[in-house]
Parts: sequence; C-alpha cells; structure tokens
Amino acid sequence: MEAPICLVQNWKEQLTVNLEAIGILEQIAQPLVVVAIVGLYRTGKSYLMNRLAGRNHGFSLGSTVQSETKGIWMWCVPHPTKPTHTLVLLDTEGLGDVEKGDPKNDSWIFALAVLLSSTFVYNSMSTINHQALEQLHYVTELTQLIRAKSDPREDKVEDSSEFVGFFPDFIWAVRDFVLELKLDGRPITEDEYLENALKLIPENNPKGQKSNMTRECIRYFFPVRKCFVFDRPTNDKSLLFQIENVPENQLEWNFQVESENFCSYIFANGKTKTLRGGVIVTGNRLGTLVQTYVDAINSGTVPCLENAVTALAQRENSAAVQKAAEHYAEQMAQRLRLPTDTLQELLEVHSACEKEAIAVFMEHSFKDDEQEFQKRLVATIEKWKEEFMLRNEAASIRHCQAELEKLSESLKESISCGAFSVPGGHSLYLEARKKVELSYEQVPRKGVKAKEVLKSFLQSQATVENSILQSDKALTDGERAVAAERTKKEVAEKERELLKQRQKEQEQVMEAQERSFQENIAKLQEKMERERVMLLREQEKMMEHKLKVQKELLVEGFRKKSDMLKNEISQLREEIERTRKKPSLFAHILDTVGNAFIMILPGAGKICGAGMKVLSSLMK
Repeated sequence: MEAPICLVQNWKEQLTVNLEAIGILEQIAQPLVVVAIVGLYRTGKSYLMNRLAGRNHGFSLGSTVQSETKGIWMWCVPHPTKPTHTLVLLDTEGLGDVEKGDPKNDSWIFALAVLLSSTFVYNSMSTINHQALEQLHYVTELTQLIRAKSDPREDKVEDSSEFVGFFPDFIWAVRDFVLELKLDGRPITEDEYLENALKLIPENNPKGQKSNMTRECIRYFFPVRKCFVFDRPTNDKSLLFQIENVPENQLEWNFQVESENFCSYIFANGKTKTLRGGVIVTGNRLGTLVQTYVDAINSGTVPCLENAVTALAQRENSAAVQKAAEHYAEQMAQRLRLPTDTLQELLEVHSACEKEAIAVFMEHSFKDDEQEFQKRLVATIEKWKEEFMLRNEAASIRHCQAELEKLSESLKESISCGAFSVPGGHSLYLEARKKVELSYEQVPRKGVKAKEVLKSFLQSQATVENSILQSDKALTDGERAVAAERTKKEVAEKERELLKQRQKEQEQVMEAQERSFQENIAKLQEKMERERVMLLREQEKMMEHKLKVQKELLVEGFRKKSDMLKNEISQLREEIERTRKKPSLFAHILDTVGNAFIMILPGAGKICGAGMKVLSSLMK
C-alpha cells in the first residue's frame, strides 16, 4: 500500500467497515504484526505511525485544534525485519474530541484498537500523572465493552486472566516529556517510570479507589508493558505545524534517537497477532474479525472474542475442506493413469492423496471441536474416491471392448462366411476363439473390468457356438452333450474367478477405508496434542502473571486485593493440572469420527474395531 486507507469509518458516530480495506486485507496471506495507536487528539499519534511505516507522509497530520483522523485508518507495509510477515499500522481518531456528542463512541474506538492489535500504543503528552491516568479511563470500561467468552449471564464479571490471553502488548508513549527520569534522587529507566506510576495509591476515599481502577486494569490486562518518553521534536513552533516536511537533521537530536529506539523496539519485539489456541491472524482473518466486531457493536451487543473466533473458524474450516478436497481431486487426476492395472494400484494413489489432503485440512482448520468439518472432508473424499473408481471402471471397459473388437475381427469374419459350418467346425471355432482369448490375455493394463468384459464377450458368442455345435455333422449326440457340458463348466469357472476378484477388491476397499480411519484419527490426535501444549503454555503464562500481580499487591500493602486473587489462582492451577494430563477426549474423537465412518463408509463396524486398536496405541 502506497498510502493508508480508512478501515473503520466513523460517520456521525456510527461505525461502518470499509469493504475496500477488507478487500486489501483478504489479499494478505502472511501473518500480521498489528500496531494500533490511540490517544487524545492533537498529540502527534499519526507522526509516530508514519515513522513506523518509514515515511514522512501517509497518515494525515493535523496542525489545528480540529481532529483530523476519523475512525480507524490502516496502512499495510512489508515488515522491516520479518520478511514473512506484514506490518499493519492502525491510526485511530483522537479521543476526547469536543465535537463529539456521544463519549461511548471513543470507548468503542479504544476497544476496537485493543481487539485488533498485537501491540497497543497509548500516546499522551508531558507526563504520566494522575490526570494522564484519568484520561486513560477507557481501559477501565473494557470489561463492559468486551467479552472473552460467550456467557448467558449478563452480570458475570470476567476473570482478568481471560483478557491476558488475547490482549496486546502495551506501550505508553509520552510526548514532549520535560522531567528528569529520577526517583528518590536516583536515575530510573522509562519502564521503571511507568511501573512506578502504576503503583496503587492508598484508597482512603472513593476518589482514591477510582484513581486505582485505571492502574489495576493496566496491570491486570497487559502483562507486557513498555514506556518511551520523547523530547519535543523541535522548539520552533512554526516547524511543528509542518513537521512532516521537516528534514530529519533539523529535528532535535534526542527526539531522533528516541524515535529510532521506539521503531526499533516495535520491529524487533512486536509479536504476531494471535488468537487463543495459537491461531495466527492473517489478512483475511483480520478482515473477518473487524467485520464481526463492528457488526456486534452496531447491533447493540458486546463484542465477544469467543464468538468472533467461532465465526472465523466456521468460515476458515469451510474453506479448509474445499482446499483439501480440491488438492485430493487435483492430485488424483495428475497421478492416476486410467485404467489402472488393478484396483489396489488406484487405492494406493488414493491413500497417498488422502493423506496429503488431511494434512492440508489440519493446517488450515482450527476450533473444529466436534470434528464437523473433518467429517465433511471424509465424506467429500469418499465421494471423490468413488468417482475415480467409476472413471477407472469406465476406462477399463472402453479399453477392453476396443481390444476385443480388434482381436475378434477374424473370428467374426469366419463366422459370417460360414467357415465353421462344416464337419469338425465346432473344433475349429473353439480353436479360433481360444486364440482370441490368449491374445486378449497379453493385452497390457486392461484394468479392473477385464474379466467382466471377456465374460460379456463369451456370453455374446454363446448362441453362435451352440448353433455351430448342433450343426457339426462330425459329432455324435453324445459328443455334443459332452462339449456343451464342458462349455458350461468353463463359464462357471470364469464366474468363480470373477467373484473371487470382486471379493478381493472389496477387501482392498475395506483395507483402504481402515487406513483412512487411522490417518484421520492420527492426524487429529497430533493436532489435539499441539493444541493442548499451546493451551498449557497460555495457562502457565496467565498463572505467572497472576502470581506477579499478587506479589506486587502484597508488597504495596494491599493484602485484601492480593487475597482476592487466591481463588482465581487456585482455579487456574486446577485447570492447568487437567490440561497437563493426557486428554480424555480420545474416546469422544473415536465416537465422532467413528460415527462419521459408519454413516459414510460401508462396513465401518470393522473399521471402528480396528480404530480401537489404533486409539489404544495413541493413548500409551
């Protein structure tokens, strides 16, 4: 993108999604690092975002008291240090605009910036003091504006750890900072300055309790916090009004260094936007989230991350089924040379292509808790397999019939000219027909219908043969009876061979279905194990954060607040313990996937029995 585009329009305090911007996001298949900036209007937010984009111009800069940016603007640029990622910059309209009639509108802009970003920058002026913290009151409203989980109880207050699981990293950028970074006479870092400002103050009155709310929310919701302080970019007021046109060397040296440090930190430490369960957000996924959240806001409901992820999973999983099925069909068409010599040859290609298709599905799907979409894939691949088997049979029939037509030409000519209507003609006919059969046996890659086509050919010759037999003057009645009996035995033998072939092919189909069942179960087990490890990592991260907050509260003298966390920590420990154990969902997996096979595949009872053995080995 050469320039930013409006992502969420805010017209007359009504939020709408810009479909052109969504179209741009849908073209980005790379993982995203999403940086959003919020703050009061006229505090230089857009300038910092342009610096992150490596440009002087881009996001609109205002030099008047009127707010310039409306809604949320987006700029997608190549990530400077991560070539496989895209950097998405979100610049929001200034908070606290006096021209607005509904202050709730600011709260929604703030909440959207939190929901969409992986790094959240709060931009303020001068210093982090009581007034600055009061201006950041939006953070205290997040529990009313956002839900982590879908819950019918409207009055339920969510555990802060649920937000920790998906909230972005927090950066406080303090502009035009004029104080010395000292505490009790000793130098401190910018991060120490922020953490000291976030320490709770004695709650002797309601005012003190209210002042602590912002501090508590920042500490609870954002475990990763960073602070940058910036000198004024220039002391020349006239240059400030056109700062995007000011050459780098005319800016204050300290401001240049601080800006470079800010950008370098975000480039090096800005994390990939990830949802619960380790779901990496790409461009099209971010577009879906934006639409889902804005739709929820406009409908008067509270945006719920769990619902948004579920909606995203429905869309992604449907696409994953289609992508996997298309891969299967394309690979089968490329690798199969019809007709195959045997059914086993086709089934081996099927197994290889199905394995790849399942891997494609597993890579692109998530949150398929009831294996609904995996079942759909099983059914789709089974239909495709049957289609290829039918194509293979049709190709075999065409090939065999064409070959028999060529090989039997001389036989048919001899019949037409009466060559066998002579004494000893039946013997001559049998000899000529045997020659056709032997030549047919030598034809390569006749396919699975070779015996059936030959059987049909011989049946078509039965009337002719009987006529020749009955008119053969060289044979006695007894010899005709013996010849007729011999013919019956040959037909019966060929029928037995054909039945034997069909039985063998049915066994091969069953074996292929068993391999399919095993592959589905194994891949699902692998994915569940990865998800379990990811969940455990998230829970341990929550636990680490809770213990840290609890300790800090105790050190600061807020024993009651510290004790209130004990119950949350105890519950989280129980969840971690349950997650650490081997998942108890394997029986459920077998039940759901097994039921799918029973409905989709013939003879699935045997397969499920085999599946139990597979399951037992996986659970060891």
